[in-house]
Amino acid sequence: MTDSALDPEDRKIVTLARSARARNGVPEGAAVRDDTGRTYVAGTVALDSLRLSALQTAVAMAVASGAKSLEAAAVVTEAEAVSVADRAAVRDLGGAATPVLLAGPDGVVRGTVTAG
Repeated sequence: MTDSALDPEDRKIVTLARSARARNGVPEGAAVRDDTGRTYVAGTVALDSLRLSALQTAVAMAVASGAKSLEAAAVVTEAEAVSVADRAAVRDLGGAATPVLLAGPDGVVRGTVTAG
């Protein structure tokens, strides 16, 4: 998928996710956009007692801030696919049809899947 094919709001969450990954020096960065257009950005959480992917953390931040639904999600990672657990977290808040953009560390979107 080319950057020019991305909706500007989707490009924004990919950029935010990439920035979170770089700024925090974590394996993944993620961002989600709720149904009102607010965005929530997070990185991987790796504590002895708590482990969350960046996307799980972003969804949790949205829920904790009162979001009722999601429009889209993005994850920046070296992984080749969006994990089942990440898709489930997005689905729980956004529904099965919510798009999840997968981008590499360079910010290039490699694909889109649904949370379904």
